[in-house]
Amino acid sequence: MATTKVTARLKDKFDKEIAPALAKELGATNPMAVPRLHKIVVNMGVGEATQNTKMLDPLVRDLGEICGQKPVVTKAKKSIAAFKVREGMAIGAMVTLRGPRMYEFLDRLINVALPRVRDFRGVSTKSFDGRGNYTLGLRDQLIFPEIDYAKVDKLKGMNVTIVTTARDDNQARALLKHFGMPFRQ
Repeated sequence: MATTKVTARLKDKFDKEIAPALAKELGATNPMAVPRLHKIVVNMGVGEATQNTKMLDPLVRDLGEICGQKPVVTKAKKSIAAFKVREGMAIGAMVTLRGPRMYEFLDRLINVALPRVRDFRGVSTKSFDGRGNYTLGLRDQLIFPEIDYAKVDKLKGMNVTIVTTARDDNQARALLKHFGMPFRQ
C-alpha cells in the first residue's frame, strides 16, 4: 500500500497567508512566536449510558464518522450515587485530532457544519479560557454531512475544544478569526 502525503487546504492557507498576516498583526519577529493550532478535542458525554450501556455504540459510531478517527470511550473517575454513576463506568467518548486531520475537521466545522445550524448568528467570543483555548458547544450531531439522518435515534450534543499555542485570548481570537471562525459581532 503506497502512502501519500495528505495536506489540508487550511494548513496550506495557514502557512502561506495566515501566519505572515498574524506575525504582522501581532508584531512577532520570530516565526515560531506566531500562534498556531495544537490540537482539537471533540467530546460527547452520555448521561443515559449509566442505565443502558448500548446507548454508547451509536454515539461512538457517529463521532468516528464526524472526526475520521476512532473515538476513545471515557470512563467515570469517581462514583457519584446521586447520578447513579460508578467508578469505571463508560459515560462518553472523545477524539483528539492533530496534524492534517485537525485542519480538515476545522475546515469542515467552519465552512460546512456551523452554517447548517438553525438560526445561526455566529459563535460566542466569550468561550475562551484565558490561556488561548476555545471551547464550542454544539447541540446535535446532524449538522455534520457525514451523519445519516435515518440512522440517528437520539440527538446528542458535543463539545469542541480548540487548543492553540497562543499566550492569551486576544492572540487566539485573532488566529481563529483569520481561519474564518464566524464570531458574533
